[in-house]
Amino acid sequence: MTTTHPSRSQMKRPLAVHVMAKPSGAICNIDCTYCYYLEKEKLYPDKARGQWKMCDEVLEANVKQYIEAQDISIVNFAWQGGEPTLMGVDFYRKAVKFQKQYAGNKQVSNAFQTNAILLDDEWGEFLAKEQFLVGISIDGPEDLHNRYRVSRGGEPTWDKVMAGIEVLKKHNVEFNTLTVLHKHNADHPKEIYQFLTREVGSHFLQFIPIVERVADNLSEHFLQLVGPDFRDGATVTEWSVGSEQYGWFLNSIFDQWVRKYIGQYFVQIFDTTLAGWMNQNSRLCIFAETCGDAMIIEHNGDVYSCDHFVYPEYNLGNVADTTIREMAESPEQRKFGSDKRDTLPEYCLDCEFRQVCNGGCPKQRFIKTPNGDDGLNYLCSGYKTFFGHTVKYMNAMAGELRSGRPAANIMARSNLTPDSPHDHPYARVGLNDTCPCGSGKKYKICCGAK
Repeated sequence: MTTTHPSRSQMKRPLAVHVMAKPSGAICNIDCTYCYYLEKEKLYPDKARGQWKMCDEVLEANVKQYIEAQDISIVNFAWQGGEPTLMGVDFYRKAVKFQKQYAGNKQVSNAFQTNAILLDDEWGEFLAKEQFLVGISIDGPEDLHNRYRVSRGGEPTWDKVMAGIEVLKKHNVEFNTLTVLHKHNADHPKEIYQFLTREVGSHFLQFIPIVERVADNLSEHFLQLVGPDFRDGATVTEWSVGSEQYGWFLNSIFDQWVRKYIGQYFVQIFDTTLAGWMNQNSRLCIFAETCGDAMIIEHNGDVYSCDHFVYPEYNLGNVADTTIREMAESPEQRKFGSDKRDTLPEYCLDCEFRQVCNGGCPKQRFIKTPNGDDGLNYLCSGYKTFFGHTVKYMNAMAGELRSGRPAANIMARSNLTPDSPHDHPYARVGLNDTCPCGSGKKYKICCGAK
């Protein structure tokens, strides 16, 4: 059966768009080795002269246009960076004032991603009063966190992050955690999961795999970290997480969660995967069929197609000249979004996990399929490892939910409980079985040989 998709000219902007605001741009008070955004400072030479803060005119234009761009009654603002606390509390007091001025009958909420280092009682009081949801960037226990998340002077930051978390707890500010998975901490899933849930007290966890390529020679816009279409020679960074390593990490976390913690702790990728198996639209852009509805606005009002595509060719315009709605509806942005679906290689179209994966994030589609076609996601084998390992549990939870019962019911069903929470995902693969990584080879001559 042939599926017909609307042409790009027929693609309409959705009822809601998301524009992540970066009021301090790429400026940050720490120097994470793996950060993909710090070098974006090169795109704005004026920052070297101190012109790196979003001014009141751009702030007001962003708030007004963003609210007007939503055709739904709830408007969610997201503030990120760089480091957004560098703007100071008064900047966000102005933002809230503009939100109330332009909200009309719409309900406005705010989310705030921070490294937590500058949080103090003034911040805590403000965030609590205005009911900001705060995301804390923390990469695990002290030794794992401090591997890459260091100050400008190379000093560890873990103690200061933990102190910031205590500020949030003191003022009853709702928070969740975002953990970047890289080559060195992804080998410690149990340690990280227990630390985040028991010591930090996070009930909503995000695990973000870091995958970047460095150009062998500087690109035309002087950025070393390149996009998926770069073909002039690039190498995956030494800190990037391995594909199978990522899948194994997720499986290990999942095996702890599915035995005891369903309904108590919420892991973003688990919720998204479950939604996919229930044929629901993914709320996580990397697993949605199309993208293009999550843009970013820089400190000076420039809007880009995506947080991971801040390159000159993906600059959609500036709020001083073009509204956010116009940029979201532009042919360039609609094409950017539909290309996620339209450029999938045949290997992905035939994949049993397509409905929950949809090829993953376009930024990471830079390797070749087993057939030699371009456009396969670097994390493909890891995703297959995870989806394959969890599918029976996901289907069981989906069955409970469809019957009006809690998904947590499956924890009591011994036949669904993993034999061990530490099982390696390949533990039960036979030597002559097809390798779970998706290569098409036998396990014994592929990952089994390693």
